[in-house]
Amino acid sequence: MDHWQLISVVCGAVLLAAVALTFGWLRRRRPKTINLERARKLFHLRREWLEARFFTLAANSGKPRGLEWVDCDFENPVSFARDRHTGRLRALVGVTVRFRAIDGGGMEDNPNVTNLRAASAIFLLDGEDWSTDGRVLFNLNPLQAIEHFRKELEVVE
Repeated sequence: MDHWQLISVVCGAVLLAAVALTFGWLRRRRPKTINLERARKLFHLRREWLEARFFTLAANSGKPRGLEWVDCDFENPVSFARDRHTGRLRALVGVTVRFRAIDGGGMEDNPNVTNLRAASAIFLLDGEDWSTDGRVLFNLNPLQAIEHFRKELEVVE
């Protein structure tokens, strides 16, 4: 093998390695998509943990001001929506929340504090796993929430 053939083989090997590394890097950076049926099953498998996590985060959020989260009852139905901008799935679950006034929080004399509040809890599919940041939409059931945010969300069947 002469000098130029050796250089050609080495350059070819380096080019092939560079293409392989670039392809692998691009595959890792591409957002993973998950089919809807698998996402639904995964949500139902993780639901108990997700609900507990939601309650913890929402209760520690300091919202609404002057109120302490006492209880949160989750409805059975789940509405799934897709973010129109990112394509990520979201799950919305109707909840009923009960609060208690925090001493010195300014809500102690409000007679409406003990009223049950209807809302929607939001869960996000992040890659291949569901999560929550404790975000809640008060006074909207899941379908109303999707309709209210129709520029951002679309219902998925």
